[in-house]
Amino acid sequence: MFKDKLSLVPHMPGSYQMKNKDGVIIYVGKAKDLHRRVSSYFNRTHTGKTAKMVSEIADFSYIVANSETEAFIMEINLIKQYDPKYNILLKDDKSYPYIEYISKPYPKLKVSRYLNIRRKDNKKLFGPYPNAYAARKIVNLLNRLYPLKKCDGKQKKVCLYYHIEECLGYCEKNINQEKLQNMEREILSFLNGNDKILTNKIKEKMNLYSENLNFEMALELKRELDYINVVLDKQKVELHDLVNRDLVGYFFDKGYLSLQIFFLRNGKLVGGHTDIFPVISEYIDEMETYLLNFYSRHEIPKEILLEQELNQEILGDILKTKCITPTKGSKRKLLDMASLNAKINLENELLLTIKDEEKTELANEELKNILKLDILDRIDLFDNSNLFGDFSVSGMVVFKNGREAKSEYRKYKISVDKNDDYNTMKEVIYRRYYRALVDKTELPNLIIVDGGINQINACKSVLEDLNLNIKVCGLRKNDKHRTNDLIDGSTYEEVVIPKDSKVFHYLTRMQDEVHRYTIHYHRTIRSKGSISSILDHISGIGEKRKKDLIKAFGSVSKMEEASLEELEKIIPSDIAIHLQKFLKERKEDKKK
Repeated sequence: MFKDKLSLVPHMPGSYQMKNKDGVIIYVGKAKDLHRRVSSYFNRTHTGKTAKMVSEIADFSYIVANSETEAFIMEINLIKQYDPKYNILLKDDKSYPYIEYISKPYPKLKVSRYLNIRRKDNKKLFGPYPNAYAARKIVNLLNRLYPLKKCDGKQKKVCLYYHIEECLGYCEKNINQEKLQNMEREILSFLNGNDKILTNKIKEKMNLYSENLNFEMALELKRELDYINVVLDKQKVELHDLVNRDLVGYFFDKGYLSLQIFFLRNGKLVGGHTDIFPVISEYIDEMETYLLNFYSRHEIPKEILLEQELNQEILGDILKTKCITPTKGSKRKLLDMASLNAKINLENELLLTIKDEEKTELANEELKNILKLDILDRIDLFDNSNLFGDFSVSGMVVFKNGREAKSEYRKYKISVDKNDDYNTMKEVIYRRYYRALVDKTELPNLIIVDGGINQINACKSVLEDLNLNIKVCGLRKNDKHRTNDLIDGSTYEEVVIPKDSKVFHYLTRMQDEVHRYTIHYHRTIRSKGSISSILDHISGIGEKRKKDLIKAFGSVSKMEEASLEELEKIIPSDIAIHLQKFLKERKEDKKK
C-alpha cells in the first residue's frame, strides 16, 4: 500500500506518526532506524493491539532526528501534543503521597501529591509512601512529638498548643531558635532514614507520661510505636548506603509488558509502582518511552537500576540521573526481585487484563462493526431527569475506546422546568455541540440518547441545524427499567443484539452510568432547591446567605443536625437561633 513512500524513508533515527483516514495521528513512535521500523508495520503479520492499529493506518509521516536522544525527546513531545489513542502510557497515571517539610515562614509538615515534580522547585519531599494513610499517620505522630506549627493562617495570639508545649509560639514570633534548629535537625534526620530518632522520642514521651501517671496517653503512644515498628519491619529489604534509588524490573509475554518499579529511599524499600499494558511497537522501545513519561511526573531518584537491554546512556542523559545495570551483589539481587515480581504480576493479572479488554475495547470495536461505522473512538451519552416537570436536568457521560472518560462528563441545568423530553433534549444537544464548535473541542463518532424515536429526532434536528454529521442511536428501557432496545437513528429500526453478548453488556453499562450520573445531579439540585425554598421563610436570609448555607450543609437534614455554633459560623447569631428554632418546629410537625 505504501511501497513507494516506504522506499523514501531514510535509515536514520527519528520519530514516526501513524494516521487514520481522517488524518488524525493515532500512534507516535521512535526508532533508531526509521526505514526498518516503519516498514516492519507493513511487511509482516501482526496480532493483538498492533494488528488493530495497523488496520486503521491510512498514512504516515516522520521527522528525522540527529540522534537517538533527540528522537526520544521528539517522541515524548509529540505524544503530549497529540495524545494518540494507541499511545496508552500517559493515560493511566496517578500521583504518590509524599511527606513535605516546609521551613518558611514556619516549620510545618504535610502530606502532598504532585503530578509534576521538578528539581528546580527545591521542595523538601520524602517518599513516595506506599499509601496516604501511612504518610498521614507519620505526619500526625511527628506533630504530636515536636512543637511544629499546627494551625493554619496567622493567629493574633498563642493558642492552647503553645501552653501544652506542642508549639513554639510562632504567632508571637517569640521563637527559641536553638529549639527550632534542634527540632528541624531531628525531623529531617528521621525522614532521611534515621529510625532511632523517632522510636527513642516516642519511648521518652511514654516514660514521661507514665511518671506523671497519664497511662492513657502512654498507651496511645505505645500503639503508635507498634505501628511505626510494623512500617519499618516492612522495609527490611534495604541497601545500607542511604541512597535514593529506583529498581526497574519487567517481563514481556504474549504481547503484554509487565512493569515493576521499586522505590528505595535512604536505602529502604518504601513502596512500588506496577503496570501491565499491551505492546504496539518493540517492547524495549515501549519500556523506555514509559519510563520517560513516568519520570516526567514523578520524583527522579539519584540512581535508577535497570536491565542491560535498556539504553542507559540515553535515559540517564534525558533524566539527568545515573542509570546503571548491576551485575552482582545485593543490587543485582534486588533488581532480579523486581523482574520476578513483574513476571508474577503478569501471570496473575493477564487473564483479568484480557477480560477487561473484552468488555471495553473489543466490545466497542464490535459495536462499531454492528453500526457500520468507520471509527468509534468516542461515544457521548445523554439522559434527562425531572420531578413532575420541576428541577429539570441533563447529564452527559463519555466513553472513549470502551472506557469511561470521567473528566469529560458534563451536567446541564435546563432553563425551563417542564416535563418535555423533546425540548429538553434539543436544549442540551444544542448547548453541548454549539459550545464544542466554538471551542473546537473533540466531537464524538456516536451519540446515544436515553429513549426512543422522539429523543432521536430531537437530537438529529439540532445536529442538522449545526451542520454536524454524527451518528445517533437511542437506548430504550423495558417496563422493568432495564436496557432493552438499541434504535438506529438512521433507519429507526431496532438493532438486534443478543442479550448475552458483550456488546449488550457494554450498552447496559453505558446506560447505567449516564443514568447514575444524571440522577445524582438531579438529587443534588432537588436538595438545594428544597433548602432554598425553606430558607425563603427565614427573615434575614437573602440570596448570599442562602448560597453560603447551601454550600456549607448541602441538605435540610444536615442543617437540622448542625449545632448553633456551626450555624453561627455562616450567619449572624440571632438569625442562626431563629433558623434552628424554625427547623426544630418543622421537624416536629413532620413527625405529627
